[in-house]
Amino acid sequence: MPYALILVLTLLSCRMLADPPELRWGGDAEGGEPFVEADPNDPSKLRGFDVEVAEEIAKGLGRKARFVQVAFASIDASVARGDFDLGMSGVEETPARRAALATTVPYFEFREVITVRAADQDRLKTLADLKGRRVGTLGGTIAYDLLLAAEKTLGVVPVSYDDDVHPYSDLASGRLDAVLLDHIIAARALRRQTGLVTQPSAAATGHYVVVLARSNGALRDRVDEILRARMKDGTLERIYRKWGIWDEAQAVHFSRVLTSAHAGTPALPGAPAPKEADAPLAPRLTLTAVLNYLPALLRASLITIALSCLAMALAVACGVLIATGRVYGGVVTRALLTGWVELIRGTPVLLQLFVLYYGLSSVIRLPAFLAALLGLGINYAAYESEIYRSALLSVPRGQLEAARTLGFTERQILELIRGPQAFRLALAPMTNDFVALLKDSSLVSVITVVELTKQTSIFAANIGSWAIPGALCAGFYLIMSLPLSRLARRMEARWTATA
Repeated sequence: MPYALILVLTLLSCRMLADPPELRWGGDAEGGEPFVEADPNDPSKLRGFDVEVAEEIAKGLGRKARFVQVAFASIDASVARGDFDLGMSGVEETPARRAALATTVPYFEFREVITVRAADQDRLKTLADLKGRRVGTLGGTIAYDLLLAAEKTLGVVPVSYDDDVHPYSDLASGRLDAVLLDHIIAARALRRQTGLVTQPSAAATGHYVVVLARSNGALRDRVDEILRARMKDGTLERIYRKWGIWDEAQAVHFSRVLTSAHAGTPALPGAPAPKEADAPLAPRLTLTAVLNYLPALLRASLITIALSCLAMALAVACGVLIATGRVYGGVVTRALLTGWVELIRGTPVLLQLFVLYYGLSSVIRLPAFLAALLGLGINYAAYESEIYRSALLSVPRGQLEAARTLGFTERQILELIRGPQAFRLALAPMTNDFVALLKDSSLVSVITVVELTKQTSIFAANIGSWAIPGALCAGFYLIMSLPLSRLARRMEARWTATA
């Protein structure tokens, strides 16, 4: 037996030594094609030009690429925190990003273009033509900064979105007058949405870069070498042609990168739009696509259930302690606990999640799931404590006085008389809070936890529709929450009948 164990350990060690080390790169699959998207034929796999560029970088480093899902807005903070080695998913080169992170040479040049309804294409051609009009874009992008500047100088009304799908659907429905975004995003939208036209002239030019932690300069230099080599040998051109995003502007950009230390000079606006006819189309909404995504949605549902149950258990435990301390504690204890409850209830749970995950990373680097668990648990503990405190104070004072007269200690009174009655009173609101927590668990996607709502968002972005994914997501939430509510009502009815 010992020899067999030694043999197994030896084989495992050889296997580990044979496998190349991983290169973790973070991106947002909700961005969809051509950047990063789940393969509609096998949602467990990814495809997109950023996926292929990341694989080329990993190959050049002698590593194996491994994708880490992260919300687009959190890529910078996550790579600085060390959640992954590289961040890339249409990450734009900006002065602030260069100052805060280690950024590579730009590997793609994009143009900010204006998309309008076909009926407006002859009169809404430039930002100056959009005075007083609503223009949508992604928040936190170069396009958004352009619109903020245009708001001051031209009177444009910027409208920020968290995704690049809804701006174009709102434009088509008349809620917006125009959309300003990257030309490859606009090209994808035109394949998905009819009745829209993208103006040929560019409002500005920008670049996509790979971002790394500022302390990771050595790896950045190696990635720069690999990107330049892939530009020179035609690998990047082949990838871009495959995804329909190659044009002559990219050739000029490559030449500038290869002949200079950094390609920070923007290209001239108005370069011809790339030919998108051969680009892989976004997956259509079919029964096969839905069935392919069901396993991913089921896995995300399990994460949601596990996170919600554990967070609620933590909230109940902490809530009981806080409520007990506020009822039975001294002046100082009550004041401290009251202050803590008001602090937690008075600040958004999103802020608390960001503080736990990013704000404390210099002191303690919590895993994403643990940070999500603590964030939701601590937040709901404050609300639970108010429910339990109110329930404890609702027990008739006469019962408490009678118990003291009979010689019961305060602990016995709490355990045998006050606690059980308070629990019965608190059951209904506690159940409501659990259902609310189940839904609020969708917020943890901002710290890279892919739960049900985030997986649904990725699904919807990949197929270009929220109808079926939204219905499926709602169905999963109902399946999870309705049995719990029914069980709580039965328990409440039984205890009420026996009270």
